[in-house]
Amino acid sequence: QVQLVESGGGLVQPGGSLRLSCAASGTGFSISTMGFYRQAPGKRREFVAIIMPDGSTDYADSVKGRFTISRDNARNTMYLQMNSLKPEDTAVYYCYRTGYWGQGTQVTVSS
Repeated sequence: QVQLVESGGGLVQPGGSLRLSCAASGTGFSISTMGFYRQAPGKRREFVAIIMPDGSTDYADSVKGRFTISRDNARNTMYLQMNSLKPEDTAVYYCYRTGYWGQGTQVTVSS
């Protein structure tokens, strides 16, 4: 049974930083493609970033150069470092592994 638990969300001022974590239980973490998605109020859930088992990454254009996704296979944990945050980054952020979603963590960027 796979479970994904996000943490690290909160309220931050524009230009600030946050680091999200996604802790995964179950087997197969190191060979799984993992990612983060987000959903703002009234909008569809959208892709943010993805990391492959070999460590290669991809990002949505809107976050390139500001967000960094990484993984620690020894800890079964994935991270999303978010810098230079903007009000339009406000959303619930979800951790994803093929077939599984976390419960989400709220990120609010506001002065």
